[in-house]
Amino acid sequence: MLPTPSTSHVCFDRVYEPAEDSYLLLDTISSTSEAAFLQNRFGHVSSTPPLILEVGVGSGVVLAFAAANARTIFGRNDVLTLGTDINSFACRAASQTVSTALREPTSSSSIFLDVANGDLAGSIRPHSVDVFIFNPPYVPAELPDFSRHENFNTLPAGQEKTTFDQDSYLLELSYAGGADGMVVTNRMLEQIPNLLDLKRGVAYVLLCAQNKPEEVKRHITGWGPGWGVETVGTSGRQAGWEKLQIVRIWKEGA
Repeated sequence: MLPTPSTSHVCFDRVYEPAEDSYLLLDTISSTSEAAFLQNRFGHVSSTPPLILEVGVGSGVVLAFAAANARTIFGRNDVLTLGTDINSFACRAASQTVSTALREPTSSSSIFLDVANGDLAGSIRPHSVDVFIFNPPYVPAELPDFSRHENFNTLPAGQEKTTFDQDSYLLELSYAGGADGMVVTNRMLEQIPNLLDLKRGVAYVLLCAQNKPEEVKRHITGWGPGWGVETVGTSGRQAGWEKLQIVRIWKEGA
């Protein structure tokens, strides 16, 4: 079993704490079948090092896991890792998580680029991402009041600690997904075809049962010729919206 990166430095009052969904992503991308798929796609050492992007990094545990275990997962050490998060506190926490994981003696020599504070992948150059990972806010709950974001995304002026209202808002960003839990995920899905590398890009997106994953998969196959999607990881209860799954999205024949 591959080691899980430490998040002991993270304040979970305002940053999403790794849970079943996070660990399902770790188990899925490192499984024998997915590692074989990824190594077949990226393991040729003569090819350009792949760029791994995680949107909504939270604590950074998933991005750090991919970076630190690149040799096992991707068949090479020289992967590039990049993250984004709308929560500036998560950005700082995730940067420390990845940096710490890469200093471990058993870690791959991956190159950690940065964690950028921003909305989804709007700041990323088109068709530049080889492996995309997204654990969205998937709970069917009312979206946060984004009019508060500018004030709540930093420490209050003259204060050393965040307020309870601020912490509550920042955590809402990590779980509240609007109607069917799909408002944020649908926005991200719209960006994926223009985000992934045209020849070898692959995406991993987490969904819960309430997100209607079969409908999501039918929508993705409607993007045009060559798009493939399948469930490659499952977890959780057998009934209710808590059941989770990871779908892999890629261009077939690429």
